[in-house]
Amino acid sequence: MKFAVVALVASLGFGGAAFAQEAVVGVKNADQLFTSKDPALNHNKQVTYKIITVLLEANHWDQADQYLTARYIQHNPNAASGRQGVVDYFTKVLKVKPTPIPSKTKTQIVSVVAEGDIVTVAYPREMKDPKDPTKTYSTTWFDSWRFKDGKADEHWDSALKP
Repeated sequence: MKFAVVALVASLGFGGAAFAQEAVVGVKNADQLFTSKDPALNHNKQVTYKIITVLLEANHWDQADQYLTARYIQHNPNAASGRQGVVDYFTKVLKVKPTPIPSKTKTQIVSVVAEGDIVTVAYPREMKDPKDPTKTYSTTWFDSWRFKDGKADEHWDSALKP
């Protein structure tokens, strides 16, 4: 009897979720998410902001040593560990070129959460529907960085192999 009730509740609760979704949207002023009253969390959020704007948006990988440790542990399946590994991935594999550093982030951001030595940034992401490539759906992607001595020392994200 309990199993039948759980199955019924699950089918009612999850049945519609497979066919409908609320769109994932970024906040209006993402820059304000990169501050904290706690000095250590504020520092880590500010370095995260620089990683996003200076490195990921403007491609100034020549400045990576200001924000990433030399050992930078990488959990992305496409880039090697070590600061030089991630620099090579962007500059030699993706062949990005530097552009002007924006005064405000251009990246849409859902949230920034800092706790201890980790900062996690969530982003909206639009993807092609695998069942119908003429349609898209939105989902949430993320980057997380662990900080050591004021720089990002380890990185996780939701990247997939191409």
